[in-house]
Amino acid sequence: MLSRKIVHEPLTLQEEYYSDTVNLIVGIDEAGRGPLAGPVVASAVILPRAYINKDINDSKQLSEKKREELFEIIKKDALAIGIGIVDAETIDKINIYEATKVAMKEAVNNLNHKFDLILTDAMPLKNMGVPVIDIIKGDAKALPIAAASIIAKVTRDHILNDLAKKYPEYGFEKHKGYGTKLHMDALKKYGPIKGVHRYSYKPVEEASIEQVHLFELE
Repeated sequence: MLSRKIVHEPLTLQEEYYSDTVNLIVGIDEAGRGPLAGPVVASAVILPRAYINKDINDSKQLSEKKREELFEIIKKDALAIGIGIVDAETIDKINIYEATKVAMKEAVNNLNHKFDLILTDAMPLKNMGVPVIDIIKGDAKALPIAAASIIAKVTRDHILNDLAKKYPEYGFEKHKGYGTKLHMDALKKYGPIKGVHRYSYKPVEEASIEQVHLFELE
């Protein structure tokens, strides 16, 4: 007999985990592990058990305009949302992987709502008080994680937009802290910003050294 491979509909994996004892599932995701500047932001989202929104998707698959629209919809429809933010200086101290876990735990603590299970996007978390299931590419498989990815991404984008107003020469509103040519050119010209850039990331470290050499030559 041929075995049949079970194919899940997109963003329905959470349905496998609901039961008589699991009614409230937390989806967790983060934004900002790769950028050279700004914080890492995590979001924890609890959606109603039967919630359906076919527009919600992994935030990376959505336009900025669509993310902003869904950000407002999710805020209105979710049972609870928690945000966790870890700044650049802490990232430098404990590394981005550990900082992401801290942000995720902070997001859960800020839910202020009971829950039965946690689903994360490929991040194992310990001592959370309930079972935690880390799902590879979870933001493309489970609706609560996809919703959390949107909340985290838009929240972080708003932070970088505010930094862009404070430091207009860096163009943060255009690259959100990623290592684009625009950002690298600004780093070389102006040097990194303490408290904003991640000095433990090699391009920032190199730009910092280059700025010191330029200062010594003047």
